[in-house]
Amino acid sequence: MKKNKLSIIALVCLSVPVAGQTFDHYQAQTKELVISTKKIGAEIQPTMYGLFFEDINYAADGGLYAELVKNRSFEFPQPLLGWKAFGKFEVKDDGPFEKNPHYVRLFYKGHGHKLTGLSNEGFFGIGVKKDAEYRFSVWARIPDGGKAAMIRVELVNTKTMEEGHAFASERITVDSKEWKKYQVILKPSMTNPKAELRIFLEGVETIDLEHVSLFPVDTWKGHENGLRKDLVQLLADLKPGIFRFPGGCIVEGTDLETRYNWKNSVGPVENRPLNENRWQYTFAHRYYPDYYQSYGLGFYEYFLMSEEIGAEPLPILSCGLACQFQNYHISAHAALEELQPYIQDALDLIEFANGDVTTKWGKLRAEMGHPASFNLKFIGIGNEQWGPEYPERLEPFIKAIRAVYPDIKIVGSSGPHSEGNDFNYLWPEMTRLKVDLVDEHFYRPEDWFLAQGSRYDNYDRKGPKVFAGEYACHGNGRKWNHFNAALMEAAFMTGLERNADIVHMATYAPLFAHVEGWQWRPDLIWFDNLKSVGTVSYYVQQLYATYKGTNMLKLTMNKKPVTGSEDQNGLFASAVLDKDSNEIIVKVANVSDEPQALSIKIDGLKKKETLKGARAIKLQTDNILKENTLDNPYAIIPQESILAVNGNILNVTIEPKTFAVYVLKK
Repeated sequence: MKKNKLSIIALVCLSVPVAGQTFDHYQAQTKELVISTKKIGAEIQPTMYGLFFEDINYAADGGLYAELVKNRSFEFPQPLLGWKAFGKFEVKDDGPFEKNPHYVRLFYKGHGHKLTGLSNEGFFGIGVKKDAEYRFSVWARIPDGGKAAMIRVELVNTKTMEEGHAFASERITVDSKEWKKYQVILKPSMTNPKAELRIFLEGVETIDLEHVSLFPVDTWKGHENGLRKDLVQLLADLKPGIFRFPGGCIVEGTDLETRYNWKNSVGPVENRPLNENRWQYTFAHRYYPDYYQSYGLGFYEYFLMSEEIGAEPLPILSCGLACQFQNYHISAHAALEELQPYIQDALDLIEFANGDVTTKWGKLRAEMGHPASFNLKFIGIGNEQWGPEYPERLEPFIKAIRAVYPDIKIVGSSGPHSEGNDFNYLWPEMTRLKVDLVDEHFYRPEDWFLAQGSRYDNYDRKGPKVFAGEYACHGNGRKWNHFNAALMEAAFMTGLERNADIVHMATYAPLFAHVEGWQWRPDLIWFDNLKSVGTVSYYVQQLYATYKGTNMLKLTMNKKPVTGSEDQNGLFASAVLDKDSNEIIVKVANVSDEPQALSIKIDGLKKKETLKGARAIKLQTDNILKENTLDNPYAIIPQESILAVNGNILNVTIEPKTFAVYVLKK
């Protein structure tokens, strides 16, 4: 007890100046951040902050794509994977859809008390909400003609103690020998994240079933082949300027046969063929043998969502190289003389997005429901490619695209690393080829992010612009989402913003992860079958995008940029002007363990200009390993407060381990 009292006395003595001592020592601890408004900096691109989508962690089927039935067309290599068939049935392969020929034939079991039917497990169960509406649809026929046949469709809970399993049930009468689409609305009487879909054959007539589907009626914007509403809303709330899709490594494929083929992802959804997802087998320690791409979420849906959330679409296409991590021999890749089909795919995609309805691919877009152009401005060729085999394949793409579509901006790649031999080789090659942007990727630990505050300060301003296309802080020994990782990202992003004249795009990666189906973390948004949550990294991205501003402003401390250098005590900072709102926005990350007094001075205001108010929006916590979860989604979210200004100066204290956005109104 005596020791504690002495400690308290000592602390008091240290915190109060003795007689005759001035306050100079304490005032010297205040850091002055000077923001110059005398010369407005370069414009910040509308595409500056955005989204990167890849179908990893069940991000598409089982995630963003709202289809609730797994293997709906019986096209998995094991046709009934995801299904339990009972009674008398047969899987056949001469169905109505050329690219999806399989279907199931259900026969009468021969006894009134013996049942035939199907049950689908969904993606980690089927999540449904009480009193919501779900659209069940199926293509069906009576193969032998004659009398009408009937099926009973149910949502069931097999773990209930109630008398019956079903909590939603409807009947469908199939009345034609020809294939027709039938549908009915199911309305659950309970919420269940782990339901099953069950189909019974009723009566004695044989019936064929194909493309068995279940969607919530309340999808994003009500689209029938729609997207999960809560997940798209989270994306829209990020105010993204760019949307990169359909991924990174899935564009390449483990082999060229399984690369993402955009032409298979458009047209009638019933006839889009199954594709093998390379993330199914990439991580044997987290293996999901039922991870495929239905292509139900395809390029049309990507373009449409981009338009609806206000983001510029950025499709990425194969350059003829399969994943180089998984294929070391050149024979695994398309030879130079075999590239023409890949180049034509790129040209056709631009026509699909922008072409007149009289063109082949523009006509298809119109038939799918969008006669107007999607106004595509960007296209990426290749993902994490490296070595001379990449630029020699990229070059003919560039020539062909610019010959037909000279206004389309082309994105090239600097490879899979943030520095090193491949990176140093590819940047000059991208400059030589005159790509418009170079895609850089960096999944790195905390110390890397802390050392990168000035990364882009000395980049060549005359060459291609930068697209920070995939990045996330992967903590040392803590490769999962937590506050400290998000703080490192916030600190790093001050360097992106300070160099917005050359950095034109930035997207965190990956975007989505299902809590029961993830293979890679950290991720921006986590979800289960009914709930979703934005991580702290999500809110960092949201703050940057919301307070993006329109133009760069010069910010210095002791006449130097604030980049977290050794003499800056863990401070990172940047500033922008928003001409539309007449606000000066300052972003500061304090990665140190100490509170820091800041004097934010605006230098260069006109005589009649003053600061009339300010506010702070902060992300902070007393536990740097804390994170938002599905059960506690708002554990760490931005907190706003009103601040007082004194003339052209804002005096504040930023707490330890804090990211703050200061908005000063002129």
